[in-house]
Amino acid sequence: MIKRQSLSNRIVHWTIALSVFGLIFSGIGQLPAYKRYKLSDISGMAWTADYQITLWIHYAFAIVLLAAAAYHVCVHSLRREFDILPKRGDFKASLQVIWAMIRKKEEPPSAKYLPEQRLAYAFIAFAIALLIVTGIIKMAKNVAGWNISDSLHFWSAQLHNLGMILIMLGIAGHLAAFLFKPNRKLLSAMFSGKIEADYAIRRHGLWKEGVKAAKKANVAEKKQR
Repeated sequence: MIKRQSLSNRIVHWTIALSVFGLIFSGIGQLPAYKRYKLSDISGMAWTADYQITLWIHYAFAIVLLAAAAYHVCVHSLRREFDILPKRGDFKASLQVIWAMIRKKEEPPSAKYLPEQRLAYAFIAFAIALLIVTGIIKMAKNVAGWNISDSLHFWSAQLHNLGMILIMLGIAGHLAAFLFKPNRKLLSAMFSGKIEADYAIRRHGLWKEGVKAAKKANVAEKKQR
């Protein structure tokens, strides 16, 4: 086993994931969908129909998301770790990888992150950025009482809703990736931070540091035998 995800990355990943789910749940509660569809009638769920409660829960998760996103951007910028950012040719390469997985053929070698992972990261990052910017505008009007124009408030609300739809699509696509068996070995890395050495060599041949660590791990394992 070799290290693929640091503890910092895993904490940020799950913090953002949980905060986004909290934002989606509390955001839908403000429609008010839960009263309309009787969720609030279930024992212990009456609070879901209270706009003020769901609003403050929404703000709480928003603060967590903003803090995690700011930490993520600052840490990786300072460390100059940009492996996850999209590269030229990623769209074509991702189609080749997906087509190979569908046919159960050998995939072209990838770097630390698969091309479709980099594209998914960019998509979700854009949706989160859209939610943060429009959310700050909406919160400024509701909490601080800033006097913003009706048109700005209207479009920030529409774009905020669009951001929620995009992030939901991004999550669906992210989870759908694990329908492909080769991708499932990457899931454990978001819990333990590690992947199998042979898997890294076979699938991530362009990841120089990972391949080097994997070969070293294999040598060490053979010596132990």
